[in-house]
Amino acid sequence: MTGLSLYDKLWNSHVVHTQDDDTSLIYIDRHLVHEVTSPQAFESLRLAGRAPWRKASVLAVPDHNVPTKDRDKEIADPISRKQLQALDENCNFFALQKFEMNDPRQGIVHVIGPEQGASLPGMTIVCGDSHTSTHGALAALAFGIGTSEVEHVLATQCLLLRKTKSMRVNIHGVLAKGVYSKDIVLALIANIGTAGGNGHTIEFCGEAIESLSIEARMTICNMSIEAGARAGVIGVDDKTIEYIAGRPFAPKNAMWDAAVKSWRQLVSDDDASFDSTVDLDASQLSPQVSWGTSPEMVVPVDGMVPDPDTESNATKAEGMRNALAYMGLTPGQAINQIKVDKVFIGSCTNSRIEDLREAAKVVQGKQLASNVKLGMIVPGSGLVKRQAEQEGLDQIFKAAGFEWRDPGCSMCLGMNADQLESGERCASTSNRNFEGRQGQGGRTHLVSPAMATAAGIAGHFDDARKYFN
Repeated sequence: MTGLSLYDKLWNSHVVHTQDDDTSLIYIDRHLVHEVTSPQAFESLRLAGRAPWRKASVLAVPDHNVPTKDRDKEIADPISRKQLQALDENCNFFALQKFEMNDPRQGIVHVIGPEQGASLPGMTIVCGDSHTSTHGALAALAFGIGTSEVEHVLATQCLLLRKTKSMRVNIHGVLAKGVYSKDIVLALIANIGTAGGNGHTIEFCGEAIESLSIEARMTICNMSIEAGARAGVIGVDDKTIEYIAGRPFAPKNAMWDAAVKSWRQLVSDDDASFDSTVDLDASQLSPQVSWGTSPEMVVPVDGMVPDPDTESNATKAEGMRNALAYMGLTPGQAINQIKVDKVFIGSCTNSRIEDLREAAKVVQGKQLASNVKLGMIVPGSGLVKRQAEQEGLDQIFKAAGFEWRDPGCSMCLGMNADQLESGERCASTSNRNFEGRQGQGGRTHLVSPAMATAAGIAGHFDDARKYFN
């Protein structure tokens, strides 16, 4: 009998019923809720006279629309204000646990889940947000759902799903100083494409993954969705257990001992089979920079903007030309000569304390370049912000000319006031660089936190490795 993969184990332990068409009813352990995809779901629930099936499974937090400064003032944008008010009203009506905007525990939903121990190994975790895959770093089956599915989970605690294929991504070697998990996942997407993981759940493994912290693993799983995957997962090891221990929602005492014993089984068996396998050598990686309007349009910082005329696939070449026109770049242009207007460090991809520490190492004792209009540091949660301030990181950033903000999704997608103006170019630690992602006409380049701050100091993209020599 063939062994089971981590994905097999997670799936099998949550099947309530399998139908003749191979769709299965899957039980959901944790439902994370924010203000954008929940209002219609709650309204439908109310109109149908239903109540949430298991209220204790729900944890709500405002993040997409919250302002990152001047929180004592009324929110100017009427849509943002209405969505935040709706979350308040719905959570109060249904008596659901929610972190208020000014609660120190408030933050980006994919930061606060693991931070609170609300995301645990072996769980199925859903949220009306595609980057729910982040929580897979804790050996959880975590994925985004749509508004109708949000309602379905609230009402039934289950979802009707079809099992995906499985992909193993082996990341070999050891990262050089100044190269990060963000560079791993960007290089992977550049390699397999944004459709490379379509129809798959990806398990990340190998020496490089084992050496990463849990927070760095979250960055990897966060962007597995950008490779087209349904979810990304990483098996349990000692680092997983140590990360969870003592967190508010984590099991205690005898339940902790029983949980750890169970969690230790959440790794793929040695003889587990996968539908496909990809290998990547992390030791050969340089810091990565996206140049286009898709997360697969990525090259090393010491590389050049590619030429569509060298691309044999006509459709892909046309996409490259469109991206170059939007981004205002020319083929053969050196990446490290591209100037930036703004720097954004934040998002569910790279806003944790380790991210801020690495960014601060580059910034310390330096100043934002004169051509950089704005540098923003947006911690992923109030607790991350507090810890950074205790460590003096906020003072390092502010001394360099960066703005130190309150937690939220911020300029990752620009649903609040934090947006790029048309034509502005941003070094961003977020996860998507689509046209208009950070503001209509804005130009987004995806990089690691160290690379973002290096760009801010130099005024153009610069190799973060030299700041660590």
